[in-house]
Amino acid sequence: MRIRRSKDGRTTPREDTTLPPVDPAAYTHWTSLGLSPVALSLGLLQIRWYSLAYIAGILVGWWYILKLIAQPGAPMARRHADDFVFWATIGVLLGGRIGYVLFYNFGTYLQHPLDILKLWEGGMSFHGGALGVSLAIILFCRRNALSILRFADYLAVVAPIGLFFGRLANFVNGELWGKVTDVPWAIVFPGEAGPYPRHPSELYEAGLEGLVLFAILSLLFWRSPTARYRPGLLTGVFLTGYGAFRFFVEFFREPDQQFAGTFFATTLHMGQLLDLPMLIFGIYLIATAKRRRVRVEPFAGNASVA
Repeated sequence: MRIRRSKDGRTTPREDTTLPPVDPAAYTHWTSLGLSPVALSLGLLQIRWYSLAYIAGILVGWWYILKLIAQPGAPMARRHADDFVFWATIGVLLGGRIGYVLFYNFGTYLQHPLDILKLWEGGMSFHGGALGVSLAIILFCRRNALSILRFADYLAVVAPIGLFFGRLANFVNGELWGKVTDVPWAIVFPGEAGPYPRHPSELYEAGLEGLVLFAILSLLFWRSPTARYRPGLLTGVFLTGYGAFRFFVEFFREPDQQFAGTFFATTLHMGQLLDLPMLIFGIYLIATAKRRRVRVEPFAGNASVA
């Protein structure tokens, strides 16, 4: 898929001549799925699926981490998990928004700084949110004398839940669509994405970053006799898994329009560039996890673990 710039400066898609001819009528149209970004409209108040996805990710994640810390050797007590919900929410929102401003659209927001506050218009970065939560973890653990890596390990098992709901919300919003394709499951999205059939890259990410990564981490937590007692191992698996899955899906995802014609559209997407530090740090944590294993005295459960 190529991008052309019109006289008014806006970027619009242009069909790539290397693709076989496609008939949009032969594919599923997003508009035919009965989807809407708005879950409930109450006059001036609109409740959007994207907001509900954040709420669902936080609440379901909270419920699941309570299940995890009920097992022997937990690095935190129930009160810590309860308190950290607020810290995590602030980290996700502030980090996600600031990350989007800095990584994806700094020039525009520099000219219109008040637009940074318009969260309802969208614009959140996972990598920024991850940095925000990481900072929240460090501050919270230092304040409560908890092991940073072991605390992060438990959150890493939970994180794919929020990613899954978030990517589903992207699909419901009809945003972050993929490149033009002729695969049978392609979707014709409305607006600037149309009228071409495209990869539903949001669903690819929901499946890989959400379901598959959740299954891997949960399997390690519940089935491995040592995984959760090697500080940093589960965090490393999360960072490596997310980085690898996101890097792969970016090959099917349309680059952000503000990067049209630049290195971040023609060679390496911004998301892929931001994945590289995650991959490197994740591999390091996995490779060094065994040497960090220590005797664990739990806050919850009923046994120490050597």
